[in-house]
Amino acid sequence: MSQPVLLLGAGRRRAYDEFVLTRVAAARPVVLVDPAPPDWARPCLAGQLAADPGKDGATASAVVRFAARHRVRGVLTHSGEYAVAAARIAGQLGLPGLSPATAAACADPAALRALLADRTVPVDDPGAGPGAPRVSAETVVLDGEIRIAAITRTTLGPAPARQPLRHLVHAHDGLLHNRFLRLAVDRTVHALGLTRGVLHIGLTLTDRGPRVTGVTPYLPGDLIPLLVRRATGVDLAQAAAALATGEVPDTTPTRQRAAAIQFAYPAATGRLDHLDLSPDAAQEPGADRMILTQDTGSHVTEGRHATADDRLALWVATADTPSACEDALRRMARHLTAHIAPFATAA
Repeated sequence: MSQPVLLLGAGRRRAYDEFVLTRVAAARPVVLVDPAPPDWARPCLAGQLAADPGKDGATASAVVRFAARHRVRGVLTHSGEYAVAAARIAGQLGLPGLSPATAAACADPAALRALLADRTVPVDDPGAGPGAPRVSAETVVLDGEIRIAAITRTTLGPAPARQPLRHLVHAHDGLLHNRFLRLAVDRTVHALGLTRGVLHIGLTLTDRGPRVTGVTPYLPGDLIPLLVRRATGVDLAQAAAALATGEVPDTTPTRQRAAAIQFAYPAATGRLDHLDLSPDAAQEPGADRMILTQDTGSHVTEGRHATADDRLALWVATADTPSACEDALRRMARHLTAHIAPFATAA
């Protein structure tokens, strides 16, 4: 096997995780560290190491033994659950990666806010209110050079859950040239001592300027890497693989479009009795994909109190402008039908 990368955990949600695995595997052989890889992941793999990434010490020992027989080039994860383990393993093998302390700080919102505030990074302002726009800077860091590859604008649902309803990426987003947002991103990267990696830096846009809400020091979820690739041509998954192996990624934009994803949440709490997607959805102009993410018979929670696990479906559209993307999303939504029996009725 030629110089593979180790991926800690494939993920368990095919609709979201398969894209990243496919893109990484297109660039370099992937050995998955996972005790039970899902069937959909197997075609992308060059090998498997049957170890539980959640058992940090035991997994590290298994990986070191594996690395003694194979020339491992890098360690990756796109799971917050395994970020610290990936950092420790990369360090043990002398490979590029986060420090365990940085990975742990990013996983602890209170510790992260304290660390950033101590280094004059503008952190989230409770006075901004729930209506403040939420965005994220999809950032690539290489040896001190900080590049914002894309801006993701997120539309949130109703309180108290305020789950994402939609993400949108536009190659010509004006925030790419906002010096205050750029300053917040630069300060965040320097405060965390990061020298290479792909980051998802969340921010609120307040009347006092952009304020950092969180840092994901690995590839973001919700198919955001797909949106960035469709809108700009920049492949964040392959960039992450390159950085993990000590190589220089190509982050040159090759497209100037817009891409968006929308999620459907239950309208009521109860048993999902019917969920259907018309095949005509694929014929809508701008349609990229539309996927059901729930099974009939499942118990689901209505949108105000929902989690990402309650989502019924997702759909992705691409177009030349954000407004055209949003029009496409609305047209595609008409092809989804669902019926939920409230618990009292279901019983």
